[in-house]
This record gives sequence, C-alpha cells and structure tokens, in this order.
Amino acid sequence: MRLGIVTYMIGAEMTLPQLLDLCKKTGAEGVELRTTHKHGVEVSLDKAARDAVKKTIQDSGIVLWGLGTACEFHSKDPYEVKKNIELTNAFVDLARDLGAKGVKVRPNGLKVADGVPKEKTLEQIALAYRQCGEYGAKNGIELWMEVHGRETSDPRNMHSILKQADHPNCFACWNSNGGEPDEKGSIRWAFDLLKPWIRSVHINELITAYPWKELFDLLKANGYGDRFTLAEIQGNPDPERFFKYYRALWAQLTR
Repeated sequence: MRLGIVTYMIGAEMTLPQLLDLCKKTGAEGVELRTTHKHGVEVSLDKAARDAVKKTIQDSGIVLWGLGTACEFHSKDPYEVKKNIELTNAFVDLARDLGAKGVKVRPNGLKVADGVPKEKTLEQIALAYRQCGEYGAKNGIELWMEVHGRETSDPRNMHSILKQADHPNCFACWNSNGGEPDEKGSIRWAFDLLKPWIRSVHINELITAYPWKELFDLLKANGYGDRFTLAEIQGNPDPERFFKYYRALWAQLTR
C-alpha cells in the first residue's frame, strides 16, 4: 500500500506547486485533489490549462490518484440528479485529461423524501451511479463512491447501493468512519460487506481508537496491493513536520 493525501483539509489552502512540494518532502506518493480548494483543479480548465496541470504533476513524480467531487444522487428532483451525473462525467473527462486513476463521488446522507421508501432512494442512487460507472469505463477512469453521509455511511446501505449499481466500474472508497467498529472494536463485519468494491481508502487521525492495524491487515488480505490510503486530516501550522510524523506512524501500522 501507498500513502497519499486528500486535499480536504490539510491541503485545502495550498496551491498545486505547494501541495506537490509537501508530498515530495514528506514521502506522500499521491494525492486526491478535492474540488473547490485553492489548487484550482476544476472542470472549468481549458485544454491548455489541463496540459499545464498534467505536466506539473508528472514532473513532480507525485501520482494523481484521483479527483474528489461533491457529486451526489439522492435528490427527489430528477433534474438535480441529472445535473450531478453530468458533473461527474465532466470530472471523468478532467481525470482522463490529467492522467488520474479515478473520480470520487459520495452520498451526503440518505435524505429520503416524504413518502418515498428508503429502498427506493438507495435504488435511485445506485442507478445514477451506474451511469457514471459506464461513462468512466469508456474513458478508462474508475468511479469510487465514498462511504459517507448520514445513513448512507452505514455499510449495509452502501452495500445495497453498490450491489444494485451492478457495474464492474462502480467501486467504493472506504472512509474509516467512527460507527464501523462493533462491540469488540472490530470492523471486519463492515469490511466484509464492502470488500468486493474497495478500490480507494480514506484514513484520518491515526491516534484515534479506530482499529487501524486491523484495517490495514484486512486490506492486505483482500489484495488491495499497489493502491493508496489517503490521509484526510486537518491542516497544521507546520504541515511538513506534522506529516513526517504521520507517515512514520502509518509505516508502523502497515507493517
């Protein structure tokens, strides 16, 4: 496994050169660039700007693992769902042009409309996600749905979404949520529900009670291989020094 950074939040106020420099100095091998942050890697970039961003990243030696979007598909308004599918596809185009591996989407809560069964909303999310997975496959870009949001972060609900999406390019981004450990402190039950789909992983503060060692062991046993665990952590006044300590702890836990 490899260690990288999600720019939400540690890199949120960094320009792209600053972010890549931090990665090089601290041993972070890859990044997931979150939309709306200071690095400015957005779907609005024209071809010349995309080419320049791609060259900057390639010259740095840092892997552009993915693009982190806020696209979601739960709305009761079909037009809103359609807009989010189209925006996801625009990020797929951007990821392709920049040489990224994948695009991350999310549910941001179940937000079931009045009178609509939960199962119907889960199905709606799944069918929208399938369309994005199909478009990503045509462009050589993986789709990762973050295990995120109130109720949708429940591994049982995410399992339902991914199973109904039923597409070989619709994957999951494990999000290391606090509600996953059972009464014995194990996440195996949750991991087993989602392990066929896990292709990207967000981690956070490694000093918490979350069973980090178990997570990394489960990932290894599941053949996670040459893929990233991405630090989604708060910023720090001395990010270089801080992240060197973070990497040292990560190295101990992943042995």
